[in-house]
Amino acid sequence: MTLTRAHALGLIGAAALLPSCSGGGAGAIRIGSKNFTEEFVIAEIYAQALEAKGLTVDRSKFDLGSTQIAMAALEHGDIDLYPEYTGTMLIEVLHRAPLRDPKAIFDTVRSALSKRGLIVLAPSPMNDSQALATTHAIAEKYGFATLSELAPLAARLRLATIPEFVSRADGLPGLQKFYGGFKFADVKSYDIGLKYDALLQGSADVATAFTTDGAIAADRLVIIADDRHFWPAYNVAPVVRADVAAKHPQIATVLDAVSPLITDVEARKMNYAVEHDKADPADVARAFLKAHAL
Repeated sequence: MTLTRAHALGLIGAAALLPSCSGGGAGAIRIGSKNFTEEFVIAEIYAQALEAKGLTVDRSKFDLGSTQIAMAALEHGDIDLYPEYTGTMLIEVLHRAPLRDPKAIFDTVRSALSKRGLIVLAPSPMNDSQALATTHAIAEKYGFATLSELAPLAARLRLATIPEFVSRADGLPGLQKFYGGFKFADVKSYDIGLKYDALLQGSADVATAFTTDGAIAADRLVIIADDRHFWPAYNVAPVVRADVAAKHPQIATVLDAVSPLITDVEARKMNYAVEHDKADPADVARAFLKAHAL
C-alpha cells in the first residue's frame, strides 16, 4: 500500500544525500519530495503550477525518502524546494516540543528555518494529523462530534487501532490524560490497512485515523473534531532555499496562491485517486489545478 505522511513517520533513516542531477536543465527549479503518495501529489502540484507560469522544473529528486534526507538535500543545495509539514518541521527538524496553536507552530518554524537560509511559504489549510474516526451512524446514535463529547462515552464503545497508538504519549495514554475518559470498552490492534475494515464491518465503533486518508472520503467516515487541539497541526507548506526564492520571486507568488486551495477534503480525494484508483500523481495534480483554474 502506498503511504500517506503519517504512515511514513517511522521511516526516518540516515540522512545520506543523493548526488545532484540536472534533469530539468541548467536553471531549472529542482523540486524534491519525500516517499509517499501525498508528497508526490503536492510536489507535482507545485511543479505544474510553476511550469504554468513559465518556469522550468526538474523532478529528478522526487521520492527522496525520509524527512531527514529531504531536509538535508535542501540545506545542502541538492534541491531548491519541497513540501513539508509544519508539525514535522517543529518536532523532527527543530527538535522542539509540540505546540497546540497552528499559527504558533508556523511562526516558530518560519523564524527558526530562516536562520538556516530557508523560507517557509504560506501553509495549506490541509492538516495531515492524527485523529479518531467513526461512521455517521455511530456518531448520530451516541450523539458526539468532538473528542470532548466522545471521551466520557468511550466506555460504551470499541476502538480499532494500530499497536503503537496504545502506548505512545501522543496516542491513547495522551488522550486519556489530556481529555480525561477514553476508557474504551474494548481496544483491538490491527495492521494499518485493516482498522477501517473493522469499523465498517461492525467490529469496532471508533478507529484511529490520519486526517487526509483517502479512506475517509471513500468510505464516508466522520473525523471526530479535536476541539481542544491535543494533536499538533501538520499543515503542508513549501520550504524554499532563500537564495533561490530571491532569484525567482515568482515562486512565492505562485505557490502562495496555490497553497490555500489544498484542503483536507481535496487531499483525501487526491490520495484516494492515487492509492485506490491507481491514478498517476501527475494526472491527479493536473486535474486539481484545472479544477481551480490554475
